[in-house]
Formats: sequence, structure tokens, C-alpha cells
Amino acid sequence: MEKINKIKFKFNKIYYSLFKERFDKSINFDFPEGINRWDLIRKVIKSHNFKSYLEIGCDDDYSFKKIDVPEKIGVDPYSGGNFKGTSDQFFSQNKKKFDCIFIDGLHEYDQVCKDLENSLNCINEKGIIFLHDALPANVHQQAVPRYKVIWNGDVWKSIVNYRTRDDCDIVTCKIDHGVAIVRKIYNKDRLNLNIKNFKSLKFKDFYNNYQKYLRVIEYDKILNYLEK
Repeated sequence: MEKINKIKFKFNKIYYSLFKERFDKSINFDFPEGINRWDLIRKVIKSHNFKSYLEIGCDDDYSFKKIDVPEKIGVDPYSGGNFKGTSDQFFSQNKKKFDCIFIDGLHEYDQVCKDLENSLNCINEKGIIFLHDALPANVHQQAVPRYKVIWNGDVWKSIVNYRTRDDCDIVTCKIDHGVAIVRKIYNKDRLNLNIKNFKSLKFKDFYNNYQKYLRVIEYDKILNYLEK
């Protein structure tokens, strides 16, 4: 993860409040204690007998070291993993397919869309993609540019975008700041929105529509959903 720059954070906060969005309401997601993103990933890997794993954004291997599969690749330009470089650099030379992909890289809309599109192109049939930090609790956690240590970025906008497509099905598990689950199958619950620029969505839109936008489900219902 990129080093935190407190001066840059202060500047970004002023910029965001002046030119982006002010919204005081917050959401209490009441995430279950003791259930983390790697618990979900390991649960799905075990139930599906997955053998290969790709992680985008390793951050000192906090999650990467907890995943036990015969083949795994971790991508990070700063620390962790076994491929030192950006996700763009990795995907530009990658020829492999993966059973499971976890995206936890740069949490900005354009990059998340690129990482998700590249992941869809190298996921095996019946493979699953996980996308972290999908459920920001307030406007500060999702602000771009970033000015908070706890930061989801605008990952959620990318999910809204892809939920309007026919070629992938997405739900969001209500754990650990939100983990979206993406499958490359026909989308039976396509989101119909008259929006041309998803990047222009505001946190107020998320606050009022997050259940509809992201299809939020509980952790204990995940395996039943994946069997459908």
C-alpha cells in the first residue's frame, strides 16, 4: 500500500468538501465481528475445490498469506505478493487463467473497472472474483481523492456499472467493509439505470439505494447463492 501522506490528505479533504460532495448521513452496516475477507475467500475455495488464486493489491500479504492453494500469484507495486508491479503491468503479460481472483488494489473507479475487466478475461469457467471495500459507511470513506486512513474509495460505483451488464452476476457480502462476489454468468437480476456516467454518482445516491445497487446479502447465505 502507498505510504500515507498527512499533508496530502489535508489538501484532498479541503478539495473534496469544496468541489465534490457534502453529505452528513452515515450507514451502520453492523458487520459481523471476527469474519474477514479471507474467511469468505477460503470458504469458497474449499467448497469449490479451487486450485489457483490471483490477488491484486497484497499490502504486506495481510490476506495473501492466509490463502492455501497449489498455485497463487500476488500483485503489488509496493509490498507483498510475488509479482512486484502494478495490476496493469501484470495483466499486460499474463497468459494464465485462475479459479479465484481477489481485487484489493487502487480503490478508484477507473482502475477498479480495469482490474475487474481484466479479471473477467482471465477467470476460469465457474471461477469467482472477489472485490473488497464495496460498502463505505460515509462520504469520507468513499471520497476520491483519498483523505482518510480507513478508505473504501469509490469501488461501489464500479459495481453499479457492472451490475447493469448482462455478462456478469454480482452480489455483495456484508462483511469486512463489503466484499462483492462476481461470476461470469448471465445476469438474471440486471440493474436498470438511466446513467451514462457512473463515476458521477454521489454518496447520497449510495445511501438511498445501496441495497438495490449492490444486492447486499448476509455471510451465511453466500454458499446457497453460489449454488444457484
